[in-house]
Amino acid sequence: MTTPALLPLSAAGYPPCRRTLRLSEKFILLLILSAFITLCFGAFFFLPDNSKHKRFDLGLEGQLQLDHFPCILTEESLRDKIRADHERALQEAKEKLRKSREELQAEIQTEKNKVMEDLKKKDPGPKPLPPVPMPKVVGVSDGEPPEPDVKEKRDKIREMMKHAWDSYRQYGWGHNELKPLAKKGHSTNIFGNSQLGASIVDALDTLYIMGLHEEFKDGQEWIEQNLDFGVNAEVSVFEVNIRFIGGLLAAYYLSGQEVFKLKAVQLAEKLLPAFNTPTGIPWAMVNLKSGVGRNWGWASAGSSILAEFGTLHMEFVHLTYLTGNPAYYQKVMHIRKLLAKMDRPNGLYPNYLNPRTGRWGQHHTSVGGLGDSFYEYLLKAWLMSDKTDSEARKTYDDAIEAIERHLIRKSNGGLTFIGEWKNGHLERKMGHLACFAGGMFALGADGSPDDKAGHYLQLGAEIAHTCHESYDRTVLKLGPEAFKFDSGLEAVAVRQNEKYYILRPEVIETYWYMWRFTHDPKYRQWGWEAAQAIDKYCRVSGGFSGVKDVYSSNPTYDDVQQSFFLAETLKYLYLLFSSDDLMPLESWVFNTEAHPLPVLHLGNITLPGSEPAQR
Repeated sequence: MTTPALLPLSAAGYPPCRRTLRLSEKFILLLILSAFITLCFGAFFFLPDNSKHKRFDLGLEGQLQLDHFPCILTEESLRDKIRADHERALQEAKEKLRKSREELQAEIQTEKNKVMEDLKKKDPGPKPLPPVPMPKVVGVSDGEPPEPDVKEKRDKIREMMKHAWDSYRQYGWGHNELKPLAKKGHSTNIFGNSQLGASIVDALDTLYIMGLHEEFKDGQEWIEQNLDFGVNAEVSVFEVNIRFIGGLLAAYYLSGQEVFKLKAVQLAEKLLPAFNTPTGIPWAMVNLKSGVGRNWGWASAGSSILAEFGTLHMEFVHLTYLTGNPAYYQKVMHIRKLLAKMDRPNGLYPNYLNPRTGRWGQHHTSVGGLGDSFYEYLLKAWLMSDKTDSEARKTYDDAIEAIERHLIRKSNGGLTFIGEWKNGHLERKMGHLACFAGGMFALGADGSPDDKAGHYLQLGAEIAHTCHESYDRTVLKLGPEAFKFDSGLEAVAVRQNEKYYILRPEVIETYWYMWRFTHDPKYRQWGWEAAQAIDKYCRVSGGFSGVKDVYSSNPTYDDVQQSFFLAETLKYLYLLFSSDDLMPLESWVFNTEAHPLPVLHLGNITLPGSEPAQR
């Protein structure tokens, strides 16, 4: 019997099999193996010995033995390593599950504390500010009037302030503003999505001046413990400057508490990235965390607004004075120098300027909204410098001359008003915001060129009278947002969306300045009429609210207690019924949010970075 093994394998469909390799094949295989071993040894000896690079062994440091090739890692050893790690993780998880919730929370807190300590070690915090002499601070308290009836009115204003503050303290504490009807917090887009306690910061100096020191202490404690500017919030550079930096600086100068100065400087550093534009004209908004800036979408093709970038000087000069950092002073002086070089139509400053091109936007000029406080700060820069900043005074005088020539008119009924210049013609409309100008003209009367002090004091009185008429011609005796002077109507709002009153201070501000410079009793009488109307029609159980129609006998509320009501409206009313030795104008200059900053007597002091501006 024959066997299949005797048949050739190829015939059965299988390839032939050789028992040994040929010599040439052995040589090639040996070359490949030697090259592989050489590559492995090269990697072992020549890779850098740095802990940052010890990740090539997939976390198996210490597992390799010196008597093994470094490149050869068996599947079994890798499996053992994974199994060991898995068992260890399971054991740790079981141990965690056996612990109580309190123990776990304690462990988490311990880890948090450790992280915080590590961060503190890495970041020592802000550097201490250089010691600078405190400006002379006088007349920050008392001011009680000798007349009993005036004192009674002043006490009433203090009670209104107490009601507004206590309501905010109860219903909106820590929020930016208050909804007094809904009795909850409120905010607007000027503060982004943050809760920065705007009403607290805005009200501090009013509380201090009124002698409400317990309330002031409550606000100070909140600021120490809660006011944080490292939030991811896009805020208005202008509003944050005048309300927060101005409010914190005023609180510092009044009370001497260092926390207010430190917070003001921390916030100011957050605003500086807004100036990173091709022209140095700041963006309207900046993100406090990222430093990214942009402008309002509605503002004339991406322009910055005159009243916003022109209302930084007072606060920024004080920041340079307190910190020794010239950046603040230099940035506002750069703005002034840039504007001085630009052509101005009819000598007027348009409200819009493009921060990329350095060109004016649409030719709209106003002493009300969009333009107002630019002119105010030119005058107050001169006053705050102890009347040494002659450049600011000259710029103010030239601007006011152009305003008087092109914007100020007298109505058929004899009312002096300030119109708005739009696209080559004068619109015979005046806004409530423009009513501050009566006080500005009076404040700037002393020092006017060509012996025109009497003229500008009279002009201030005429504006005050016009703005009083805008109040007196309403049902509620409160002024509308804007009022016309044509078609037989004078000092009366025409459009429904201009009939509201949102607790604004500008008319009362002018009453106070006019009282200080003339002591005409009508200004106290007009101020008292406004105070009574506010208390009667704007007061609700949860605070004070604006009203939507001052011509309606049954007004509806807007349900917002604005922070500037505490900062400005009530402060100006209180000062109106106080003696002149409270916050004397020789020593204090009020920013556009009514935060008082002391006059800097810089005769023997040079501000850092100021030398180029004085050439």
